[in-house]
Amino acid sequence: MSLTSDDIQRLAQLSRLHFDDPARARLLEGLNNFFAIVEQMREVNTDGVVPMAHPIDAMPLADLAAYAPSATDGMALRLRDDVVSEPNQREANQRSAPAVERGLFLVPKVIE
Repeated sequence: MSLTSDDIQRLAQLSRLHFDDPARARLLEGLNNFFAIVEQMREVNTDGVVPMAHPIDAMPLADLAAYAPSATDGMALRLRDDVVSEPNQREANQRSAPAVERGLFLVPKVIE
């Protein structure tokens, strides 16, 4: 699908917007680039790929049983291990704060 300058003018009229010529040209180029990406996505072979109706569809069966005991289908999630990768630097991060109490930033009350 490819839009023309007349299409942009018609869309602008329908949405009650006014575009000068340079803005119309940028909008035309941006929309046509978007439609080109959509066409590329349509060319991808998705035969045999089952659509997911919900992200829980991608959960492993063992975890899925806790949410939907009758579920029989699930895919393995590709997640990294949940491990600590950064040391706790709370004190260093709060050193420049004007007021800290028990590890929390203190801020002035703004709502009465």
